Amino acid sequence: MLYQEDYPHGGDRYRRPIRLDFSVNTNPFGPLPEVVGAALGSRGELDHYPDPYCRELVQAIARKEQLPEEYILCGNGAADLIDLYVRALRPRMALEAAPTFSEYRRSLTAAGCEVREVVLTRESGFVWEESVLSRLDEEQPDLLVLCNPNNPTGRLISPSLLDRILSLCDERGIAVLIDECFIDLADRRESRTTDLARYPGLMILNAFTKSHSLAGLRLGYCMTADSRLLARMSRLSQPWNVSVPAQRAGVVAAGRSDFLIKSRAMIYVERAALCAGLEEMGLEVLPSEVNFLLLRGPIGLDRELERRGILIRNCANYHGLSDGWYRIAVRREEENSALLNTIYTILKCHG
Repeated sequence: MLYQEDYPHGGDRYRRPIRLDFSVNTNPFGPLPEVVGAALGSRGELDHYPDPYCRELVQAIARKEQLPEEYILCGNGAADLIDLYVRALRPRMALEAAPTFSEYRRSLTAAGCEVREVVLTRESGFVWEESVLSRLDEEQPDLLVLCNPNNPTGRLISPSLLDRILSLCDERGIAVLIDECFIDLADRRESRTTDLARYPGLMILNAFTKSHSLAGLRLGYCMTADSRLLARMSRLSQPWNVSVPAQRAGVVAAGRSDFLIKSRAMIYVERAALCAGLEEMGLEVLPSEVNFLLLRGPIGLDRELERRGILIRNCANYHGLSDGWYRIAVRREEENSALLNTIYTILKCHG
């Protein structure tokens, strides 16, 4: 748990009553009743320790990702695995995007690693550009961290550029971590799991948190062909770090690719409507390929919404962003309409 420090993420709905939460970007159409049922159905096993090898869960993930079981390690959410990966890899210097998810930097700096930034500019739409190749060549980091799709920008890296990045990093001996926790909700599911056998220095991270809306269960997994690295990560973790309810839920969720296909189609429609509604009010909305939007609005918009029981994500604490940048999750139609109506009322009141 956190202790005497500010909470750096969205979803803090525990300090006051909240009726709508757009600050967390989980699948608005989950969790599936069958997945919830699997977690609840494990209550008869709560007097037993969880399977420390996550056998059934690993088998289910291997089928989902079409990978050998020995490529997979499960953890207590993606953040747990990021921390284990950094501690096992022990990089001295890493490159990451600005802006991007803060847990990479948190784990890297805690391990004594120097973190340098590749700034994604507003003018480019916050996407990775070819200049990263020269940065890799010049600075020779031990690790490159890529969030794909990126959080909070919602953008995918160009497949051709990513090909060149992976090839260069392989040639230079640079480890690559690709966080694909949103890939199952992206317009184009361009996972790089097929590259794992080709690039032993590649690690891919995924989780059921976003795709199946299971943030409260804490269930993630990572994939690499480097079995020695996974063994080091395992030795650094607790043997029972994935609970019985999480394992049972994950087994069912891993087999429901049909649910993810339907979710992507519905998110595409709802995102377009939400984006159009925000733009009609004069707000600057960045293009997105996933289930959330990065936008520019009046400073204090988040506080005005919270007073009315609605949370959005203030992005001022992201490196590369500032006050007035917000991330808004795509929710169901009725929730999106309620958000739009409330923002309209706020903007109208403040002229």
